[in-house]
Amino acid sequence: MAKPLVSVLVAVHNAELWLETAIESLFNQSLSDIEILAVDDASTDESLSLLESLALKDERLHVIHLEQNQGQAVARNVALRHAQGGYVCMLDADDWFSTDALESAVEVFAKYPDVDSVVFRLVKQYANGKEEPYQKNGVELDMSSAVITGEEAFRLSLDWTLHGLYMVRRELHMRYPYDETYRLYSDDNTTRLHYLHSRKVAFCKGTYNYLQHAQSSTTAITPQRFLHMMANLVMKQTLIDEGVSSDIISLYEKYRWQNYVGLLWFYFTYSHCFTPAERMQIKGQLRSVYGTFHRSLPYAVFYAEQKLRWFTKKYR
Repeated sequence: MAKPLVSVLVAVHNAELWLETAIESLFNQSLSDIEILAVDDASTDESLSLLESLALKDERLHVIHLEQNQGQAVARNVALRHAQGGYVCMLDADDWFSTDALESAVEVFAKYPDVDSVVFRLVKQYANGKEEPYQKNGVELDMSSAVITGEEAFRLSLDWTLHGLYMVRRELHMRYPYDETYRLYSDDNTTRLHYLHSRKVAFCKGTYNYLQHAQSSTTAITPQRFLHMMANLVMKQTLIDEGVSSDIISLYEKYRWQNYVGLLWFYFTYSHCFTPAERMQIKGQLRSVYGTFHRSLPYAVFYAEQKLRWFTKKYR
């Protein structure tokens, strides 16, 4: 059989409420030359049986089942290892694509041979039916006709002015599969590496519809929030190992510091919400990561420095 043009990776865990909408959005794509690689990550609801019934409707859907829950990154990498398409993208099991999304991205690749990543238009969808274009600081980034360098895309991704929902050439994705270091936030690292190592990054008009939940795992008040700074540290070491320029390292360190300060402030604000064991664990992580920053950082904020001095004195 001929290889498909596009491979779509779908990690599934207890998503039966939204899964059919996500998969049907792929069945209904104007671009038919695709494969859908859905990996059930040991769901305890009816997700697996639903996937199997959907696969009977369309042979482009391939279902893989994991016996043990291992997290999104692992599930996506399992799908990636089976991917045959020249281009790869992911779809979360509770989100959906516009009908023209994949075709729109492929058309951009065809137009620009040196483009390695094509970014979808992102629209937030709410349970009450409200929708809004993705914005940063109240502004939607309109770059539908732009082509930028990979380094420019990397810089824009540090504060997520440029979001991380895109299609990428398969060879680049295979070179940088999903970071499995932590269950949360490590996918941020993968996105930024794809952008950084893209020759060019372009944009398409196809829409990725991003369902907004009342309390997602990345916004809840849990110890997992602090995995963000741990994933950031992994990314820093990856950049060093790859020998990227000192400018890129310095830029990432500024971002990493700002994120650390935000998490430190988060801890001071919500420490009462954690158990004594959780507080001990979080404080250990904060102390450990603090020691990885260079003390001469010129962008340190005064109030953060004061809090850090108090913190390290009190909990050393």
